[in-house]
Amino acid sequence: MKETYIIGEIGQNHNGSVDIAKLIVELIARPIKEEVFNLDLKPMNAVKMTKRDLSEELTTSQMNRIYDTPNSFGRTYGEHRAFLELTDEEHFEVYKYAKSLGLDFVETLCAIGCLSLLKLFTPDYLKVASRDLTNLPLLERLAETKIPIILSTGMAGKKELDEALDIITRYHSNISILHCVSQYPTHPDNLNLKTITYLKKHYGQYKIGFSDHTIGIAAPTVAVGMGAEIIEKHITIDRRMKGTDQAGSLGPDGVLRMVRDIRIAERWLGKEELYIDPAVASAKEKLERSIASKHFIKAGSVICQEDLHMLSPGDGYKWSDLDKVAGKIATKDIPANEIIYPDYLK
Repeated sequence: MKETYIIGEIGQNHNGSVDIAKLIVELIARPIKEEVFNLDLKPMNAVKMTKRDLSEELTTSQMNRIYDTPNSFGRTYGEHRAFLELTDEEHFEVYKYAKSLGLDFVETLCAIGCLSLLKLFTPDYLKVASRDLTNLPLLERLAETKIPIILSTGMAGKKELDEALDIITRYHSNISILHCVSQYPTHPDNLNLKTITYLKKHYGQYKIGFSDHTIGIAAPTVAVGMGAEIIEKHITIDRRMKGTDQAGSLGPDGVLRMVRDIRIAERWLGKEELYIDPAVASAKEKLERSIASKHFIKAGSVICQEDLHMLSPGDGYKWSDLDKVAGKIATKDIPANEIIYPDYLK
């Protein structure tokens, strides 16, 4: 059974609060229980945060534009972004808390200036957001750190992906690629999960996964069935909270159900083989059919194929064993519609 690496993305769902970020970390680390078969399932593997350098984010005119929406945390878009930005030290605090709960820590660094964060701690992975796959100077600086890198392809075609890989592989090849569609939420007609099998075929030297922006929990489970080794999904403690990503994220119940379904799907997949599982032995014996008497057969008579048909249970001869029954002599009277067992024959 291959374990899927599940990343719970906080993004900006912390709303500028370290305490809210920690609550989301707790949710991500929560153990998962499957009730019917009494299975203890592994929770998510990692939490992801995002660090921006506002001096390298948008043009001055875009940062100064009025941002008057119900989800705004400031009068201008720049003020809104500044409110949502945690300091390097606050990221470090969330990192330490995640580690204390046994989680890996993934960090999206959106600008070269954000590498200052690496003076405080080393994330388990660096994530490149879809928007920055063509930001080759940033990719080079991230690759120089030799920290494993996860790429999202939400705005990329083959050309953009190949150019990014060319830069990073000059330094290392510890790379994961996530199929992604940068539409929030992603329309069902646009998801194209078959990109996962394309990536596995053409970029099989890397781990292939799926960063999901759909509504619900079905797409990640399907992706796992198609071979995705990494799943990333936005997480929040309350989908009704203020913020542009909250409603499209998974709340506590959604987290439980998605992780449960992914971990169960890992067990579903099994091995590429056709075989009789020991778990079906009792059902096989009860429900399969065996060679049985079609009508009364008198002791001492020769049994003909015309005397036989198939009935349950399945603990007798199969039709493939017909030569072991037809042409044999009945050692005792055999009532109609009864299984014919070896001690009935000679």
